[in-house]
Amino acid sequence: MQTKGSAKKYDRQLRIWGAHGQTALETARVCVLGSACTATEALKNLVLGGIASFTVVDDAKVQASDLGNNFLLDSSALGKSRAATVTDFLLELNENVAGSYVEESPAHLLASNPRFFADFQLILATQVTEGAQIDLDQICRELQKPLICLRSYGLVGYLRASLPEHTVIESKPENTLEDLRLHNPWTKLKEYAASIDLESIDDITHKHVPYGILLLKAVEVWQNEHGSTLPVTAKDKAAFRAMLKSWQRSVDGVPVEAENFGEAISNAHKLFSPPSIPPEVKQILEDERTNLTSDSAEFWVLAAALKQFFMENNGQLPVEGSIPDMTSTTDMYLQLQRLYRDQADADITTVETHVQSLLKSIGHNPASIPRSSVAAFVKNARNLRVVRYRTLKEELQLDTVRSDALRQALAAEDTQANASLYLLLRGVDRFHGTYNRFPGTFDGELEEDVALLKATVASVSADSGVGTAAVSDDLIEEMVRFGASELHVVAAIMGGIAAQETIKFITRQFVPVGGTLIYNAMGSTTSVLRV
Repeated sequence: MQTKGSAKKYDRQLRIWGAHGQTALETARVCVLGSACTATEALKNLVLGGIASFTVVDDAKVQASDLGNNFLLDSSALGKSRAATVTDFLLELNENVAGSYVEESPAHLLASNPRFFADFQLILATQVTEGAQIDLDQICRELQKPLICLRSYGLVGYLRASLPEHTVIESKPENTLEDLRLHNPWTKLKEYAASIDLESIDDITHKHVPYGILLLKAVEVWQNEHGSTLPVTAKDKAAFRAMLKSWQRSVDGVPVEAENFGEAISNAHKLFSPPSIPPEVKQILEDERTNLTSDSAEFWVLAAALKQFFMENNGQLPVEGSIPDMTSTTDMYLQLQRLYRDQADADITTVETHVQSLLKSIGHNPASIPRSSVAAFVKNARNLRVVRYRTLKEELQLDTVRSDALRQALAAEDTQANASLYLLLRGVDRFHGTYNRFPGTFDGELEEDVALLKATVASVSADSGVGTAAVSDDLIEEMVRFGASELHVVAAIMGGIAAQETIKFITRQFVPVGGTLIYNAMGSTTSVLRV
């Protein structure tokens, strides 16, 4: 439970993900591999956000190069443990967050103690090369822990999340569809609409009948005159709106424009084109995981119950329970709102009954999923999302790489440069594996490294099924000039993105990036490649 001090401290973010989201954040333990500026930028945002604790894993010592790109370090830290130093400074940002460090090479820890990562909610791996990413991904999947790989390389940023499946109930899309059920009202809503006599009410009340009721009454009149169908053609829709407009009252023979009728006319499309089931939700209801087993996660039990409701109600999702603002008297608005809330509660009860029955059928306690969880699921039925990630090995292996997707990205004008940078990042890792250094790290070998990297990238491109000339010489030269540098301006942006994605996973709100994100600081663009 949030204290008053905590609520005040985190007021802005509480408005975004709510008290339950903040509680999830305040109980989260995050492991970060690496302690350079990209890692500290990500951790800074998570510490300020109020995670429970973090652990930094790194054996590096603070060098002069760190002082120019890491805002947490100064000359007094030279030669000291970088993990220890950044941990101490990060803890000064939020007294409610605990922090620790392990002075050990991430690669050595991966090999010697993979169970180390079992104690964390999420692992954030920074500046890790391709081979180590694959090994870490396998470990995290075995432990069922989300992994985020994060990297800054010169003027290029990279982020890739990985876990078998991530389910989201509160995806919070920017644009939401209102389903007032005007095209298929339930009995009590129809009865309430019928109880309002537009002919007999006074002028003030007439101008404050909610537009939803006006539309329901207009549908009834239209269907009595034209059969049971709703307006379909443009001509019929125009006639329907004209009929609504004609119902406005007149003063001395002059029609008086009323706001509620204007709202009804402008919202008539909600009748003509009732909201369809979002394709993402339809996929969830059709997913084989709704065929439950004793190992089924709570999300899929709820999805299976929602599927039963959906099938029993002719393809209708439950009523959400909220209504938009409408021109109305207070009493009429509250009555209408009560009708929607009562129906939403009834739908929740129906889904809850299905949940209890399904839990019993798979040998679980029928009360193990509380009504509050059912209610949250039902309320967000239109916003459910499932994100599944391929393993990093599948993305990078010759026989499983999505060559078509990569070719399309290389061919499209808006993604060509960033897809090339993706291949270049893979190229510099292969270069490192071959020569035990990154290209451009020694000034006297720049020209030689350009030729070597060009050959290496051609090999990577060929292995990826996109040909050997997929990357321009100019970008190859730029990559060599970067010299594997970690620039603060790029690290700050990538750290912010990584913290945002981490919070999505921890709170299970909003939809995380579903592919490989490439940030191009040269062009100030980002692309998500689904390769």
